[in-house]
Amino acid sequence: MNASVSAIPEPLVRSGRDARGIVTLTLNRAQAFNALSEDTLSALQAQLDALAADAELRAVVLAGAGKAFCAGHDLREMRSQPALDYYQRLFAQCSRLMLSVRRLPVPVIARVHGVAAAAGCQLVAQCDLAVASTEARFAVSGVNLGLFCSTPAVPLSRNIPAKQAFEMLVTGEFIDAAQALARGLVNRIAPPAELDAEIERLLASIIAKPRVAVALGKELFYRQGTKIMAVPIRLTETSVEYGEPRALFDVPPGTRFQVSRDGQRFLIALPADSSAGLTVDTDWRAGLVK
Repeated sequence: MNASVSAIPEPLVRSGRDARGIVTLTLNRAQAFNALSEDTLSALQAQLDALAADAELRAVVLAGAGKAFCAGHDLREMRSQPALDYYQRLFAQCSRLMLSVRRLPVPVIARVHGVAAAAGCQLVAQCDLAVASTEARFAVSGVNLGLFCSTPAVPLSRNIPAKQAFEMLVTGEFIDAAQALARGLVNRIAPPAELDAEIERLLASIIAKPRVAVALGKELFYRQGTKIMAVPIRLTETSVEYGEPRALFDVPPGTRFQVSRDGQRFLIALPADSSAGLTVDTDWRAGLVK
């Protein structure tokens, strides 16, 4: 009896809920520094999917067991399947997970007590809020292994200034909690013994507000970053001429646009704040660079 009970494997993601509707999801691969294996991604995705329709949910805290918050993708697993289609499926799975965090109708808070590297740092950046221990460290360190952290670069560059994000990406160097706070990657820091108390203060302030107001506010907050304007342009061999903006509309982040060819005129889309760049290749395709 005892042997069979002890043989039950630990869940890859632990879930706990208090009476207020606050759910804590804990990555539970401490021996692997909570690396995001395929199974771990699936387990976390299942938890998020279940919470998406939970009308009593007020907030989610995302934590990590053991010494690290999350070390990123499981490199041992990745190296065992060196095939392009596998990597494409894996990164698509990871991207879906990150978008699910953003789409939850309640705030998601990263509880960062240790190392958050590569996709682990991406997870911190993707959460709505983050509170870190003064002992936490952050890096997008794939470049050290010859792998540029392209996907983590997206939320990272939306959290911190561009030059600081690019420095992290091309050096792979760690920053400490104080630097993460100063750059805007985390909201608050606290000594390890006070980390949970600091998170509780933040949670108490959030759940004191009407749930519907917070849910609508979160949706609006992220939608306003995806307003797009249609711009007619004329391409010549030496220049790009822009016409007057035509309209505003919403698109999901990362949407790519087919440029329609009409004589020498093309219709492309740029973010309304004009902070994005435009890329055009020989097939007359345009893409957003955020």
